[in-house]
Amino acid sequence: MGPEERVLKALEDVQDCASFIVEATEGKDLTGYRRERLFRQAIERNLEIIGEAIGRVARHDAATAGRISEHRRIIAFRNRLIHGYDLLDDELVWDTVKSEVPVLLSEVEELLRERGA
Repeated sequence: MGPEERVLKALEDVQDCASFIVEATEGKDLTGYRRERLFRQAIERNLEIIGEAIGRVARHDAATAGRISEHRRIIAFRNRLIHGYDLLDDELVWDTVKSEVPVLLSEVEELLRERGA
């Protein structure tokens, strides 16, 4: 798989995970997020995948990564989810899910449209 194919696959993975998060959290609130372990872990896992995929985009196509708002913060957030799992702040995660993931989804969908995907 060449670099362009890797970038396309990573963008598709981001789109898939971000879409899942937006759909799964519709009508939910922070209290439900805190209470439902399976739901919380599903959201966190998808955020981890997003961070890993954005990291791959950055490694293979810095210009495309630069068009994703806060791509460095997304990668750092992924690292915090994985390595600092015991220090996670549910409110911060929930705020990210509700305010930043929809923006990311919109940006990635635009990048995919431009690539004809």
